Amino acid sequence: MSCYLVTGAAGLLGGEISAALADKGHRVIGLVRKNRFVMHGDRKRRPTEDWTGDPPAPGDIHLLQGDVRHPQLGLTPDAYARLAAQVDCIVHCAAIVQFDADETIYEAVNIRGTGHILDLARARPGTPAALLQVSTAYVCGTRDGEIAEDDAARPERFSNPYEASKFSAEAQVRQAMADGVTAAIARPSIVVGRAHDGVIAGFDTIYMAFKLLAEGRIRTIPSTPDATLNFVPLDHAVNGIVTIAERIEEAAGRTFHLVAGAPMPVADFFALVRDYPQFSNPEQVSPEAFDPAALSPLEQRFHRRVAALYTSYFQRNPLFLQDNIVELTGVSGPVADHALMRRQIDFAIRTGFLPAESVPA
Repeated sequence: MSCYLVTGAAGLLGGEISAALADKGHRVIGLVRKNRFVMHGDRKRRPTEDWTGDPPAPGDIHLLQGDVRHPQLGLTPDAYARLAAQVDCIVHCAAIVQFDADETIYEAVNIRGTGHILDLARARPGTPAALLQVSTAYVCGTRDGEIAEDDAARPERFSNPYEASKFSAEAQVRQAMADGVTAAIARPSIVVGRAHDGVIAGFDTIYMAFKLLAEGRIRTIPSTPDATLNFVPLDHAVNGIVTIAERIEEAAGRTFHLVAGAPMPVADFFALVRDYPQFSNPEQVSPEAFDPAALSPLEQRFHRRVAALYTSYFQRNPLFLQDNIVELTGVSGPVADHALMRRQIDFAIRTGFLPAESVPA
């Protein structure tokens, strides 16, 4: 079995990918910066060992503390050389995914960090290690309409620095492909819990917007009538990434959208929120009619800190094509319909993340 290095192994996607690869009998080295554990499923902790320089046994996960911001990942020359010699394929998940970080952080982690991972791939004796770059479907920026998987055109505008940084990271990977590195790019959309039960190991990014809407902390959202939200279940994203990694020679040179078979119209999303009597009833307004100054002081604060970061997702309608991933796997993403998203919300309620009863105003 192959030896995979999964960067960001303590993160949501990285943890699930590490566990899935190990479950299939592969040797897995997980690169972590601070957290020394791998979470998957319903906050289950996967047994791991520390990487001491020797390859993991098949089916095992060994954790290595390092930092993609630094040349040679901050490792000693000996550890770096031993790591480079062992790894067959790198699944690069490590990234800053928040939308409001300082731009210098995106530059250090998402852009230069990708360069350092490419350096590691090239440091493998003989043939460079293969690389699967985990990006985002939203490198399309504010474009609407059909977005082809291999479309590498720079959009006129990005919605946030995160999207811009992932586009720049992709550009480095494409250049490495042209230089002979075996590499592919995976682009998940908005990742939510598993399709059949909504289970997810941690609530972050878009779930924070769900929470503020449900609790009535945010009551007004500027959105456009044709906007859609492309929610992709965690298991579809993870299965797709693992399949691409296992078939990297076949996948090389291509980009793969891991997205919904059909996105959820924003109007349907708000209708779903209104189905829960304990949730607030958020109001949709046109972007032209939205006036942040008219909000209450408390809502203004939540809007500045959280809602404004996600506003563009309620005003876009990209249609992510899936030709490459369907050709490789035979499977397209599930439809982001009412039933799928109800399972996500129900799981968040069962865990206490979303309220089971009305929140006092």
